[in-house]
Amino acid sequence: MDGVSNFIALNPFIVAELFIIGFIGGLVSGFIGSGGAFVLTPAMMSLGVPGIVAVASNICHKFPKALVGAIKRAKFGQVDVKMGVILGISAEGGMLLGAQIQENIKRAFGDAGSNLYISVVFVVVLGIVGGFVLRDAWRLHKAGAADQKETAGRLALWVQSIHIPGTMVYFKSIDAKISVLVTIPIGFATGLLAATIAVGGFVGVPSMIYVLGMPSLMASATELVIAFVMGLGGTVKFALDGYVDVRLAMIILAGSLFGIQIGAIGTTYVKPHMVKVVMGVIMLTVLVSRLFVVPVYMAELEMIASLGALAPVLKKISYWIMILALASGAGIIGYALFTGMREHARDVAAMKNATPAE
Repeated sequence: MDGVSNFIALNPFIVAELFIIGFIGGLVSGFIGSGGAFVLTPAMMSLGVPGIVAVASNICHKFPKALVGAIKRAKFGQVDVKMGVILGISAEGGMLLGAQIQENIKRAFGDAGSNLYISVVFVVVLGIVGGFVLRDAWRLHKAGAADQKETAGRLALWVQSIHIPGTMVYFKSIDAKISVLVTIPIGFATGLLAATIAVGGFVGVPSMIYVLGMPSLMASATELVIAFVMGLGGTVKFALDGYVDVRLAMIILAGSLFGIQIGAIGTTYVKPHMVKVVMGVIMLTVLVSRLFVVPVYMAELEMIASLGALAPVLKKISYWIMILALASGAGIIGYALFTGMREHARDVAAMKNATPAE
């Protein structure tokens, strides 16, 4: 156990930054259901938190926040509890394996190795998922306002056609039966990735949308249930080995609980493609932020020549790009919420005016 030697010193400025980061992470979480940790983990690392501590502390703060978000969105009928619990159980296995891998890398290569591992995974996963999500958002947008209803794709229809006796379960969100054997690898991969970068939504949400055929709003809400289930085991695992900084978790949680309420409300006023726009834009911006510090970690591990005075410059660029990611995410969600509420109010007023007076 490394104990408190892994933990950074806190001052009022860092506490304020962490609270704001938590608020925006909660805003993103409530809106897209990814837990927001794909913003939180890199942002904490930019403040000097070791990667494994950032991951572990995010997992710790995430499961109570996910519970709040799931309850909130369940009131809007967006949560498939059965799907969330089934995927969450297999995700727990992936979480425990991923946590062990993280700890082994930390012990073998120190903070630089852990930070490099987490950052490279971020760059690869964000590039693949972010690009795919943005492309799909553009497809939905081009379809026009009259065709915003999502339908199951070819892959999802094939998966729903698979029948394995004794394993079939009906899910209301897709109005179809699916074999639980199909959900196991999805859940396991979700947990494995969550233990690596503190967010499994990169696997869970797209898989529920494109593999299982679930509407995007339902998928993002159901992922919160998965996050709650697997977060319990992950927190215990990391905490027992001394990697959970409860101070960071509580500060971020305090900010997140405010943001997640606003983000969840925002989903009721926006078109499906806007959820994907927010996901894609933030993912690719965070990717660029992490990309700038990869050479720094490689130099610290002596994989490349020393960067000298260039290292702090790259760290600073990475930090400000992360600030841009946070600001752009909050701005897009805020704009979508404002315009959606305004259009809703306009529609309600038009309906009232169209009602003939008695």
